[in-house]
Amino acid sequence: MNRSAVPPPVTQVMEAAESWLPRRMAQVESRLADVVTAGGERLGPDASATLEAGGKRLRPMLVLLCAGPEAGPGATRAAAAVELVHMATLVHDDVLDAAPLRRGRPTVFSESGRERATAVGDLLLSRAFAELAVGPPDPGEDAAAAGAERAASERQVAILADASVALALGELAQRRDAFDVGMDAERYLDRCLLKTARLFECACVIGRDEDATQEALAGFGTEIGLAFQMLDDVLDVSGPPERTGKARGTDLLDGTVTLPFIWAREEDPSLSEADLHELDAEGAEELCERIAATGALERVCAEARGRVQRAKDLVVSAPLDAGRRELLAMVADGVVERYS
Repeated sequence: MNRSAVPPPVTQVMEAAESWLPRRMAQVESRLADVVTAGGERLGPDASATLEAGGKRLRPMLVLLCAGPEAGPGATRAAAAVELVHMATLVHDDVLDAAPLRRGRPTVFSESGRERATAVGDLLLSRAFAELAVGPPDPGEDAAAAGAERAASERQVAILADASVALALGELAQRRDAFDVGMDAERYLDRCLLKTARLFECACVIGRDEDATQEALAGFGTEIGLAFQMLDDVLDVSGPPERTGKARGTDLLDGTVTLPFIWAREEDPSLSEADLHELDAEGAEELCERIAATGALERVCAEARGRVQRAKDLVVSAPLDAGRRELLAMVADGVVERYS
C-alpha cells in the first residue's frame, strides 16, 4: 500500500502497528487489485479507475485492527469485501447524483455513462460477497476445521448482507427526503445510521469470531461512522473544493439536507424558505455562507467529537489488549483530525 496516497491519520496507525498492519493492508490492496481486473475488458478499466482514485481505507483497516494480528486469511478477505461494498456504493451514488467528480477525479458515470457505471457498481458488489465464499473442502482436509471455516464464512456473509441492506435503505431514505428543507435531526441521524454507520459497524465485527468484545466494537463502529458522516457534511458546506474534491454545497445542489443546514435553520428560520430545486452553484455558495454564519458548523463538529469520545470510551471498556485499544483510539482521533 502506497502510504503517500493515504491521509496522515491512516499513516500514523500504520506506523504504530509497523510489525503487522502494513503487511496485512498490502494483502488487502492486492486482493482489491485482483478483483477489479476480473471485470474483463468492458468493466475492468472502470473498476480499476475506481480503485486507483484512492481513499482512506478506514473500513478495511478497522476490520484488521478489530480482528487482530493473529487473525487468519478470513479477516483479509473480509477487509477486501467491506471495501468493495463501499466502492460499489460510491459508484452507484454517483449514478444517482449524476456526479461529475469524486475525490477530484472524473467519476465512472461522467466518463463511461450511466449504464456502464451501474454495471461497475454491480460488479464490485457481487465480487464483495464472492470474496467471503468458501469452496468445498479438499480431500483429506480435517472435517471439523472445514466446518468451522464454512460457519465463519456464512456468518461473514450474513453480517455484510445486513449492512448492504441498510445501505440500500439509507439511500432510499435520502431520496425520499430530498429537497425537504423542513426535515429534522432525528430523520437525519436515522439515515446516517443506515447509510454510513452500519458499514463501519460491520467492519468492526466481521473479521473476528463473536465474543465478549462484539457489542463494544459494534458500538465503536456506529459512533465513528456517525462522526465521520457529520464531519463529511461539514466539509461539504465549508470546503474548499481543492480539499474535498467536489464543489462546495454539492449536497445542497443534490437536494440532500444535512445536519449543518438543520441546525442552522434553528438559528436562522429564514433558511426554511430556501428552494433547493432552484439552486445553482453560485446560490449553493451563498447558502453555505448563510449556514456557516449561524455557528451550526461548530455545533456539528462538537457533536461529532462527542461521538468520537463515546467510541473511545467503549473501546476502553472492551476486553481488548492495550495495544489494540490504543490503535482504535488513534483511528477515532483520526476521524476528527480529517476535519481539522
